[in-house]
Amino acid sequence: MNIQYSRGCPFDCEFCDISVLYGHKVRTKSKDQVLVELENLYSQGWRSGVFFVDDNFIGNKRKLKKEILPAMVEWVERKRHPFSFNTEASIDLSDDEELMQLMVKAGFTSVFVGIETPNEESLTECNKVQNKNRDLVACVKKIQKFGLQVQGGFIVGFDSDPPSIFERMSAFIQESGIITAMVGLLNAPRDTRLYQRLVKEGRLLKDISGDNTDFTINFIPKMDYEILIKGYKRIISRIYSPKPYYERVKRFLSEYKPLQKKAFRFHFGHLGAFFKSILLLGIKDEDRTYYWKLFFWSLFRCPRLFPLAIAFAIHGFHFRKILYKKPH
Repeated sequence: MNIQYSRGCPFDCEFCDISVLYGHKVRTKSKDQVLVELENLYSQGWRSGVFFVDDNFIGNKRKLKKEILPAMVEWVERKRHPFSFNTEASIDLSDDEELMQLMVKAGFTSVFVGIETPNEESLTECNKVQNKNRDLVACVKKIQKFGLQVQGGFIVGFDSDPPSIFERMSAFIQESGIITAMVGLLNAPRDTRLYQRLVKEGRLLKDISGDNTDFTINFIPKMDYEILIKGYKRIISRIYSPKPYYERVKRFLSEYKPLQKKAFRFHFGHLGAFFKSILLLGIKDEDRTYYWKLFFWSLFRCPRLFPLAIAFAIHGFHFRKILYKKPH
């Protein structure tokens, strides 16, 4: 279920159309508006995940820490934690320990972070200033140690991307322990600064398809097109193949420190998925060895996170199905 808290983004990434559509000023709802929406979901019987579909949930940190999150903490404790929350945030969330603690206490379990690239020159090119001059792996690990799973957004195809970017990005994703890594090809949405620059340079080809994972781009890249596409496919294949994927899950679980125990309790409705995972991944799948290694490792090493380990195993199966369906 989705609700919205704010609009607008203080940053101005070249490829992003958020600031074009909604401006740089962050406009937020009041705590009363947020609580009314949560109460409405609760009264309708909703008892699952709630996604704050903000462009950058932490755009106004002061208001979050002083008003919104304390009110949410009081509400979820009174209602006995009926929801788990996730949202989108910039990497500078890692700089504010108080904010991370409040988010976890309020019931947030994951955040989508636009990391984009480990290549500093490409970050400069696209004006991703909030990601520059940082140890991005350390930032991700810090957020996850505070109890927030980082779901990362990555892009290849920048003019400044070197030929080594495909190996560097694959290595970054593995080292960071990001389970859900959404890697896409750079495209230029209409009216963005990137779109306008490519028009001036005579490199724009067409409108975007709306899917940056369909192996298409709407401009002429600096890197040879065939090398770019092959490299992109190589990243996807590497990070979601069973061996590196299961290794990444174990790395994440060994470093993850959730505070909300209730967010990882098995419910009766999950039993069907659990037994189906045993059948499909533990018996029928040719890579079942990795499933059973994770199964017993998590059961004995971090039993409180065992349900999450099984959920990640199922997610990996889903990711591989999507990968194999895409045209190569």
